[in-house]
Amino acid sequence: MKAVCWFGKHNVSVENVPDPEILNSRDAVIKITTTAICGSDLHLYNGYIPTMQEGDILGHEFMGEVVETGSGVTNLKVGDRVVVPFTISCGNCFYCERELYSACDNSNPKPDIAETLYGYTPAGLFGYTHMLGGFAGGQAEYVRVPFADVGPLKIPEHLDDEQVLFLSDIFPTGYMAAENCNIHEGDTVAVWGAGPVGQFAVKSAFMLGAEKVVLIDHYEDRLELARQNNENLITINFDDKEVYDKLLDLTGGRGPDSCIDAVGLEAHGTSPDAILDYVKANMYLATDRPHALRQAIYACRKGGTVSVPGVYGGFLDKFPFGAAFNKGLTLKMGQTHMQKYMPKLLAAIEEGKIDTTFVISHRLKLSEAPIAYDKFNKDKNAWRKVVLKP
Repeated sequence: MKAVCWFGKHNVSVENVPDPEILNSRDAVIKITTTAICGSDLHLYNGYIPTMQEGDILGHEFMGEVVETGSGVTNLKVGDRVVVPFTISCGNCFYCERELYSACDNSNPKPDIAETLYGYTPAGLFGYTHMLGGFAGGQAEYVRVPFADVGPLKIPEHLDDEQVLFLSDIFPTGYMAAENCNIHEGDTVAVWGAGPVGQFAVKSAFMLGAEKVVLIDHYEDRLELARQNNENLITINFDDKEVYDKLLDLTGGRGPDSCIDAVGLEAHGTSPDAILDYVKANMYLATDRPHALRQAIYACRKGGTVSVPGVYGGFLDKFPFGAAFNKGLTLKMGQTHMQKYMPKLLAAIEEGKIDTTFVISHRLKLSEAPIAYDKFNKDKNAWRKVVLKP
């Protein structure tokens, strides 16, 4: 089969690789009908996340048709259309039983690396390093899905692929980020990052009752997209305005009730701390660039919540923990507990409460993935979300 494979920093190509096979009774094999490139895939493309190996198959946002199931998979049959969550979860461990699916104890077959770095291993992920399982991803013609009796969500025939594809990651991720804010009537929520996760965090904050939502970025096309799709949204271009001062103005000097960092480890900025982050990362003296997270912590009101869906992989320099402590902030973060949110968000799509396709900027063939990675990485203003067809 054809698959998008990683061969090092800024080096991906479409290769012929062996077809996946059933290895466990709870496996299924899916024929991919639609997949996507996620902004977090660029962290791999740019070499920021360790433990990738040459030839690894990328991709964690995908859906398709069931073509084979193991003997233990009784909830799916050949021919079913399914969306597959990016997290792999057993459904039976201490964490899965508490709907903390991304903390699954049993889905990462290579826990030693993550345990060394993080103390414990999170769940395995599709196409996202050997530290998180070394599983082949879904930017391919076929994929093996472990624990297929727990993960894949069956899709009604009247919904097309693009309507539901983002149930695989970015819609539930944005929703959980907003839910973590514990939004109350009248709240103001500030969101850093106008990429797809930030766009869905904005949508979700309004869905959950926020009165005022502020979106912060410097890609004007992305900010305009958000304004077009959210009637009462306020946007800040951080190239033009001082974010902290503007947020204080918008909240009567108190600060936002909740702040969402939908940027993660490759944050941009023009302040001295952001420039120093960039220099140190390029000299391999630091891993993550947490400029957006610092801003969120400083701007959030006393007693507020900072929610972090943006991906971080290593260690943070100049982290303002004193500000978080002395303001009594609540920090909530982590990979998304996908299986908890997918059914309710599928219902929201079916009921017409949200059209998820608005984030798509480009539709290409799987064979064009190397071009898409290059252009997406170089022009994030125009390239927001790339959908690939095998």
